[in-house]
Amino acid sequence: MVAAMASIADHSGLRPWRVIALRGDARKRLGRALAKANGTRAEKGIAKACRAPLVLTVVVSPHKTKKIPLWEQEAVASGVAHSLGLLLHEAGWGSMWRTGAPARSKVMRRALGLGKREYLLGWIYVGGIPDRDRKSKPRKPLDLSRHLTEL
Repeated sequence: MVAAMASIADHSGLRPWRVIALRGDARKRLGRALAKANGTRAEKGIAKACRAPLVLTVVVSPHKTKKIPLWEQEAVASGVAHSLGLLLHEAGWGSMWRTGAPARSKVMRRALGLGKREYLLGWIYVGGIPDRDRKSKPRKPLDLSRHLTEL
C-alpha cells in the first residue's frame, strides 16, 4: 500500500514524507513517548499505543526549495495519510488517523528518531473493524450550500 503512494499528487515529485511502521514492542516506545509528552503514567501511554496491532507514523520530511512551499509539501504528506486510510479500509482493515499535541513534541521526535527538519503529521492505527451491529453515530450530512459553490 505504501508503494501506491507514488501516485499521490506531488509538485516536482519531492516525496516529502515517510512512514514509520510500529508493531509489537515498538508500539511501547511510542507509548512511553506519548505518556511523557502528555505528563501521564507510562502504562497509560503504552495502552494507547497498543490499541491496534500496527501503528503507522506519518512523517513530513520537507525539502529545502524555493519552488515548493512548506504548506504544499505538508499537503502531500496529508494526502499520503488519507490515501493509506482509504486503501486500508478497501482491503478490509479498520484504521483511525490520530493527531494531537504530542505529535509535535521534542520527546516524540527523539523517540522516533526524526531528522532535524522532519516532524510528525500523526499516526494511523490499523486493526480490525469493530462489530457492525454495535450502535455508532452516523456522520452528519454535509451542508452542500456551504461546501459546494459555483461561480
